[in-house]
Amino acid sequence: MRTRYTATQSIDLAVPQQTIPIQHYLRQPKRLIQALVDSSRVEVQSQDEFRLKMKPLNFLSLRVQPTVDLKLTPQSDGTILLKSTRCEIRGFDYVNSRFHLDLQGRLTPVQEGDQTTLQGQADLDVAVDLPPFLWLTPRPILEATGNGLLRSVLATMKQRLTHQLLADYQTWVHDQTQAQDAQTGRTSSVLSPNGSMV
Repeated sequence: MRTRYTATQSIDLAVPQQTIPIQHYLRQPKRLIQALVDSSRVEVQSQDEFRLKMKPLNFLSLRVQPTVDLKLTPQSDGTILLKSTRCEIRGFDYVNSRFHLDLQGRLTPVQEGDQTTLQGQADLDVAVDLPPFLWLTPRPILEATGNGLLRSVLATMKQRLTHQLLADYQTWVHDQTQAQDAQTGRTSSVLSPNGSMV
């Protein structure tokens, strides 16, 4: 029995002003993926592609743990696009061959005067042929359970993004500033006031 579940989550997050605009931070997919999910569940595939082992999902009497490949693509205006490219349900061949997951998201920095906000949306869509032992479950129960499960997945991502991204952005700005200060200090220490080497 083929079923389909969907969920959408939006975000509107005020960004504290820093010496380096957040657009520069958003060009680093590796830092972003670690702000979105626990780094212990992420394998780096390339500069902008990552394999995420999701937490186990309990759907009625069915328990699955998807492994999802995600691609993060920075845009010239600072927007970051997120898209799932592959999904696998390991250890459950029946569901794996009949399971499709599509995750798409975007995050855009919007400047209004001196205030920057991050505005974005994530859409999660799952289609699956349920195993026979769930076929007698009324469809309204299946839909309510599945849609609620996907909403909880996106809500968890939003909560982590809200707390982790701004904290990591602040850490990144601090590290960049220290590195620039150290570089400036090294340069000035080997030059005399008239610019010649000492």
